[in-house]
Amino acid sequence: MSDGPSPAGARPLEPDRETVARWLEAAKVLVLDHLDGLETAPAGGVEGALDRLDELVEPLPEDGAELTGLLERVVRDWVPASFNTAGPGYLAYIPGGGIVPSAIADLVADVTNRYVGVFAAAPLLARLEMTAIRWLGDLFDQPPGMRGVLTSGGSIANLIALVCARHDRLGERFDDGVVYVSGQVHHSVEKAATFVGFPRARVRRVETDASLRLDPERLRAAIAADRRAGLRPAIVVASAGTTNTGTVDDHVALADVARDEGVWLHSDAAYGGAFAMTDRGRRALAGIERSDSITVDPHKGLFLPYGTGCLLVRDGEKLAAPHRSEAGYLPPMQDPEIAQDFCETSPELSREFRGLRLWLPLKTFGARAFRAALDEKLDLAARAAETLAAEPTLHLVQAPHLSLVAFRWDDGRGRSPDELDERNRELLRRVLAHGEVWLSGAWVEGRFTQRICVLSFRTHAEHVDRAVARYVEEARALGDGGRSVTTADGS
Repeated sequence: MSDGPSPAGARPLEPDRETVARWLEAAKVLVLDHLDGLETAPAGGVEGALDRLDELVEPLPEDGAELTGLLERVVRDWVPASFNTAGPGYLAYIPGGGIVPSAIADLVADVTNRYVGVFAAAPLLARLEMTAIRWLGDLFDQPPGMRGVLTSGGSIANLIALVCARHDRLGERFDDGVVYVSGQVHHSVEKAATFVGFPRARVRRVETDASLRLDPERLRAAIAADRRAGLRPAIVVASAGTTNTGTVDDHVALADVARDEGVWLHSDAAYGGAFAMTDRGRRALAGIERSDSITVDPHKGLFLPYGTGCLLVRDGEKLAAPHRSEAGYLPPMQDPEIAQDFCETSPELSREFRGLRLWLPLKTFGARAFRAALDEKLDLAARAAETLAAEPTLHLVQAPHLSLVAFRWDDGRGRSPDELDERNRELLRRVLAHGEVWLSGAWVEGRFTQRICVLSFRTHAEHVDRAVARYVEEARALGDGGRSVTTADGS
């Protein structure tokens, strides 16, 4: 019997139990083989992919094909032609996780296809999601009145946060409002500010201090200058783990400024927020609990699949206020003291059941397992930083605040900044050419900078040691230059 769809005319969209069982078995085998191969798979993998794009250009097929064959093509042929973001050698950007219970949760959530945007449609499942959000809020000592919403990621969480802040601090007229950020803030914040209607000239970049933190005194001065100019300072965005260097802003000082000046403090903790589970992380993030809103991405520090972000708002009413709407086809909304209608706390009406992919792994493994994994990442970053700093030509930008290590190559021979940038780009090319790890650079204060970000639950000492050893080896070999190796990062 074919494992393809049922014969035409026999309800082909409703395969029988035996067919579905075969499909699931085939998917299981592909997934297990993929997981078994992660340790030895290349960390990169995009070489030659651009030459194969025509394989995926075709008209909509009129007749179906066997699902197992299609899955095999995707998993065995096309997935490997990409960055191995789920592998232990992926130390680029901010790594994603892809923890298995979340994938199982998505399968269950997608097949059952329950709607949780309105509490009345699935009270227990909506409560499950509320509970998972509450767990995140507890990491930051949020009060009982906090409300949150799961999003597709930090970019949308930041966008919703700025909508809430604008509504609360500026009301209906906001063209004279000002948003304050540092030069190290994630690009999604400045993008979100323009999306919600702030003129670009009203997004004020405040200088950072020597540690690349948003400078509180310069922030106060900027706010005072804008008030003298007749503008309305409204929002300050702090970073709890920047993408470039992993820097955590001084939230205690920034919260003091926000309190004194009457502005909304939003913390973008998409990368760093999960470290609040650890003692060291809580110390690094001190003061974040005073933020009016916090973005945290479970698909980063809690290792969930991409597509899982979260916004927490300290006063839940301020999350709901800009999102309230009425429609004749919707049931009456719930009492917010009892339940939450997620369509009333975000722009989305139609939405997937995201809560299960967060709730299930936390229930399966417990907080202790996640805390231990995050502590390990902090240890590995400190270990990498110590070894790199001992190499004469490799210089740390700063001691790591969390699990990201930023550094530059400089042999001390008085080379021009442009030449040093090119040498650093060459160093990254050489390390990537080995194929064992995948890393990314960043432009920091106008200079090309190396970075190692340790955040995959599959990354352990041997993987970080391998990356650091390659850096040390190639830094010593770089010397006066050498033949460049072209890699897929385009550097």
